[in-house]
Formats: sequence, structure tokens, C-alpha cells
Amino acid sequence: MRDGRRGVVSRQQPIAPPLGGGRFFFILLAIGLASAILIGRITLLQVIDRPFLQSQGDARTLRHEAIPAHRGMITDRNGEPLAISTPVVTLWANPQELPDDAIQRIVLAQALGMSLDDFESRVARFSSREFMYLRRQMTPAAAQQILNLRTPGVYPQREYKRYYPAGEVAAQLLGVTNVDDVGQEGLELSYQPYLAGHPGQRRVIKDRRGGLVRELGVINEAQPGGELTLAIDQRIQYMAYRELRAAVAEHEADGGVLVMMDARTGEVLAMANLPSYNPNNRAGLDPRGLRNQALVDVFEPGSVMKPLAMAAILESGVVDRNVVVNTSPGWMRLDQFTIRDFRDYGELDLAGILEKSSNIGMSRLALQLSDTAIWEKYHQLGLGQAPGTGFPGESTGSLPAPVRWSRSERAALSYGYGLSASAVQIASAYTAIANNGERLQPSLLRLAEPPQGIPAMSSTVANDLLNVLETSVAAYTGGRRARVEGYRVGGKTGTVRKTGLQGYTTDAYRSVFAGIAPISDPRIVTVVMIDHPKAGEFYGGAVAAPVFSSVTGNALRLLDVPPDHEAE
Repeated sequence: MRDGRRGVVSRQQPIAPPLGGGRFFFILLAIGLASAILIGRITLLQVIDRPFLQSQGDARTLRHEAIPAHRGMITDRNGEPLAISTPVVTLWANPQELPDDAIQRIVLAQALGMSLDDFESRVARFSSREFMYLRRQMTPAAAQQILNLRTPGVYPQREYKRYYPAGEVAAQLLGVTNVDDVGQEGLELSYQPYLAGHPGQRRVIKDRRGGLVRELGVINEAQPGGELTLAIDQRIQYMAYRELRAAVAEHEADGGVLVMMDARTGEVLAMANLPSYNPNNRAGLDPRGLRNQALVDVFEPGSVMKPLAMAAILESGVVDRNVVVNTSPGWMRLDQFTIRDFRDYGELDLAGILEKSSNIGMSRLALQLSDTAIWEKYHQLGLGQAPGTGFPGESTGSLPAPVRWSRSERAALSYGYGLSASAVQIASAYTAIANNGERLQPSLLRLAEPPQGIPAMSSTVANDLLNVLETSVAAYTGGRRARVEGYRVGGKTGTVRKTGLQGYTTDAYRSVFAGIAPISDPRIVTVVMIDHPKAGEFYGGAVAAPVFSSVTGNALRLLDVPPDHEAE
């Protein structure tokens, strides 16, 4: 092309592309490579590493929570609750999540019933941890008031708390659970696996602060504990405890025990102990109150053993039933020991020996028997053996083996010294007299049907002893205060010296009474022991017998036992 103005020929230059061909393909390659890497990464995360990442995510959000099992209820023989578990809420906190704001911490401390100093001190102790209790076992309503503050780091935990409607009345028999609802004493301990049940488990999703996002389902349902039905009758138990407490207070005694057994089944209808405690409020607890003395503690029974020793005498065939024993002058020496009666009773027949509670009469009869006769009878009656109730720590008592016994030891055994037994063992032994010669083992649980008795004496001897026991509480005897209006009752008093560092004391006693009612058709056997009465009288007939009378009379009426004695 020529330029018209200058006649110069010009050529048009080609336009160069914005990027060189090499750079363009490089960019395309980079984009493709980046896409491939991204696709590969996505594939790695979504396909290859998915299980691992899912497990890591679940570990941070998915939780397996325990579902607490409801502890089984304990009831009396009529279904009245004696121990129940109620739902409560425990508040806990993650100290590392608690707010730094002073106002929030003050408000939380006040809601918890704590001073700010105590709260700060507690938080400081757990500052390096992720868990601390704020307050255990609150009522749901009280816990919700604190949760409504929405304080960061504060969380609830559902639990159960044991409650005992009877309070101190049956505390030692039932026992207690700890703050984690685990049995620690008594039947709560011995039946722990049965009562506790089995916790369940559920799967939930929680946020990073521990808050519940969603419940995914239950893995295992909680299995509640079994229900335990005791043999005791709560109505009789209340009366027994009330009368026992009144007697202990009146006589300024150190304590006392009362055991009532069904004479037909061996079921323990009442078991009261003093001192006692309130299992619902254990502040200022006296450790002595924890002991179930009726089963765990033993003592020398004293004269209440005389009817049982008399069974051995009557069955021996050595002593004539019509024998008359001269107990004068009211004392005797054996192996450098002096045995005494309350006074010189002169000549006594077998019934008179029990009625007067003559140590001399029992000793002279016992020395006519073989060395082992009384020991064998006591053994048949369950002494020196575990009662078999399953109660933790139940005592076997002591019945020394008859090896090289001296004459004084054989004599002492006949009037209740030289051996030891619990109140439950004595009551069980007396069931043989009340049950035609067959002893019944004590049962703390209600029985579906009467058990098979254990032969311990002939029915003839048992009936003879029943009649003698009735005369032992006649109006002119020391056991007269055991009588019950409208009913024929029988029993034996005992006044036992306690032992000290220097042997038997002269100013400390146990007052004991063991009785059966009604005599015409025995329904209950009751043993009462008052430990060391210090005000006024201390004899078993004056201290323990009135308790037997009151409790037995009320129990017979509650059990609808018809009167068998006309008013005099």
C-alpha cells in the first residue's frame, strides 16, 4: 500500500496475542493440576479417610451416657415402704469453662449456698481438671433454679437418693446407702446386688460445652433393682421402738434391744435397737447407733436360759419330774466360787425352781446330768451357731466346748453364765418351747410358706415348760409386770451382771425378759434387753418385763389374736 501523500508504500503489522502460547498452556495445566489435587483431597477425605474422621468427630461430639438404675424398694410385710429411692439432680462444673466475670461467680456461689471465698477456693483446687462437683443430690426444682442462671460450665447429672420413711425406728436393720446409692450397712449392704439393678446406656450428641444436642437412642435399658419384702410389721416396729425408748429414758440406761418373732414361722416381726440414728440426716451421728445389737452384739443371757436348761433336765431321764430340791441355805460353794440365790427358798420342785429363779436349784440338778447334757441341748437350740439371717456381721455367740469342764462351769451354764448369745438367738431358742419342741430359724424376709422346724425338744417337755413359764409371771412373782390384760402369757426374767476389767461388776447389770404369748396357742416370742439401767430398779422383772407387756399386748391386738384369758 502506498501512502498518497508521500508515495511511500506501508505494510500492516500482525497483532500479537496477550499471552504467549507457552504461558497459556501453563495456566491451563496449573488449573487442571489444582483441580486434580482438590478432587483427590476430597476423595481422600470423603472416601479413604472418612471412617477415621467420622470417629474423631464422634469422639468430640458423640457420647455414651449411663442411665442410672432405680434402686429397689424395701417394704414391710404389708407393703409399707421402708426404703425408697427418689430422683435428684447433682450439679457439676468444668472449672476451665466457668466465667471469669466476678458478678456471675458471686451469683452462682450464692445460689449454691456458699460464700464466694469457699467457692473460689474449691474452684482453685480443681482448676487443672475438667470436672468438679458443685452440689450433690439436690431436688430437681432447686437444681433447676441454679441451671436457670445459665452459667457457662455448669451441668446437671440425674441420680437417685435413698429415703427412709421410718427414720430411726428401723435404721439398724435397714442400713444405709452412700451418696452414690451403694449399700453400706444392714440389709442395704447384704442385698446390694439384688437391690441395685443394672444401669443402662444411651448414645447422645453434645456440643463442645457438653450441652445436649440430640439423643440418638438407647443402647441398653436400665434394669431397676428388685423389691425386698421384710418380715417386720411396721406398726409393731413403731410400738416396739417407742416403748423401748421410753424404758431406756426412764431408767437412764445405756441402750436396749427388742426382738419379736412369729412363733409359727420364725419371721422377725420387730427388731428395735437403742441408741439409734436418723438415716435421712446423719449430721452428728453417734457411731454406736449404727450397730444392730439384736444380731451383732452378744451378752451372757443369765436366768432366761433356765427354762432351756430345764428342757435338758426333763429329757435326761436322770431327774424325776416330781423331785424336790433343797436350796437351803441359799448359797453353795463350788470350785472356790460361791453361787447364791436372792434368798433362802428352802425346798422347791422343778416349777418352783424356775418360778423363784433359783441358781442353787438349777446347779444341783445340772450336776446330776452328764457333762455334756446341757451343752448338747443348747446346741440343739441354735446357740453358738450363726442364726442364718444373712445380715452382715451377725454373731454366732459363744458356747464353749465341753472339754474338761469344772463343776462350777457346768453349774454356771445351767443358769445362763459362761456362754453368750444375741437377742435373736435367744428368741429363736424360745420358739422351740412355743412351737411344740421345734425350733424356728429367724427370718428377716417375709416367707411365702411356713418353714420346717428343727427338732430341739419333745412336745411334752415344750408344753410342760409353757405351763411353767405362765406360772413364772403370776401375780405373786417377780415377772408379774409382764402380764397382758386379756391374754395368757409366760416368760422368764433375767438380771445379768456385766463384766469389767476386774471381772463381774457389782453395780452394772443387764435387765432381760424372754416371753411367749398367748400360752393357749403361741403366736409371738419376744426378747427384751435393757443395758445398764442406772435410775432406780435394775431387775429384769421391773425393767424389761413391762416393755414386753406393752409391746406384746398391742401386737396381739394388731394381729387380731383373740383373747384367751378372762379378766380377773
